[in-house]
Amino acid sequence: MTDLVTDLDRLKRDAARSAVGAVESGMVLGLGTGSTILHFLDALAERLHEGEIADVTGVPTSVRTADRCAELGIPLTTLSQCPTLDLAVDGADEVDPELRLIKGLGGALLREKMVAQAARRFIVIADDSKRVRRLGTRSPLPIEVVAFEWRSHLPFLEALGGRAVLRGGSSPYHTDNGNLVLDCSFEGGIESPDSLDRALLDRAGIVEHGLFLGLATEARLAGEDGIITLARDSQ
Repeated sequence: MTDLVTDLDRLKRDAARSAVGAVESGMVLGLGTGSTILHFLDALAERLHEGEIADVTGVPTSVRTADRCAELGIPLTTLSQCPTLDLAVDGADEVDPELRLIKGLGGALLREKMVAQAARRFIVIADDSKRVRRLGTRSPLPIEVVAFEWRSHLPFLEALGGRAVLRGGSSPYHTDNGNLVLDCSFEGGIESPDSLDRALLDRAGIVEHGLFLGLATEARLAGEDGIITLARDSQ
């Protein structure tokens, strides 16, 4: 188990370092959340401190990312101050052949999607175990909901083919926005991500969900044989 964890961590680091080369001086970056992004932040800070790049600022997608940037000396800004970002970099829980994603197991899906939508270019970094033929076959779909009457969404999601559980159970997980997360599994995966996207966004009380459709421009997936790069224009 220790060797497997070490290997996965190495692959995450490889994916992160492949993406940090896309950062140029003067850029405003969207900075994602999660274990792979921690490697990206380390590599970004290294380039900044060694003088390879300069005048780079970031918009963090979580308190965790903001705290790590403060530790590393990476300057931060906000979407209000910089509504258009040059580049966003984030991880993913699943990536399909059309560069559609499931994100949000780290709990930052709402802020991650806001930042991704603001970016001219969005690079996904992950190990190649996150590559799937159909979304929903490897991980549940995180759905951020307000606390008020959250149980009322369970039959609605069941009618859509999903089985949802409250993250954290009797000690519920709360996002940085103060909301709850339902993790929704679909037997056999999600048949139509586009239809599910529309149905979820039409439901009052659902704040956001972890389907990221048409946002990623590129994915860099690290495997034992190196980096696999998927680009939207090559699909």
